[in-house]
Amino acid sequence: MDVSFAVSRPRPGLTSGKYPADCPTRTVLTHITSRWGVLVLLALEQGGHRWGELHREIEGISEKMLASTLRTFEADGLVHREAQATIPPRVDYELTPLGREAAERLLPLMDWIADNAEAIVAR
Repeated sequence: MDVSFAVSRPRPGLTSGKYPADCPTRTVLTHITSRWGVLVLLALEQGGHRWGELHREIEGISEKMLASTLRTFEADGLVHREAQATIPPRVDYELTPLGREAAERLLPLMDWIADNAEAIVAR
């Protein structure tokens, strides 16, 4: 299969032919594409969730990692957290417009991964 790509614009994060260590794109890339970050974004792409719902939906994520990922995304402006002073306390999470855009851009990659995962893992 011949695959060739015409580079019509500079690659994001590429400066003078290098991907500099101090580039802010690395920080964002690490947050969004972390092991759990992608799954949290995809879960919230379907709509708002309570913390417990997210924990149940994303099998294998520890409470610590879910809390850390949500805090990071809240600080990044990707997730909105709303705490209600009820008993028991209720905390809801939903994507901000920026978070929704990130999740929507991840969907084609996840489609490709789902289509090819078995063949790749079988190698």
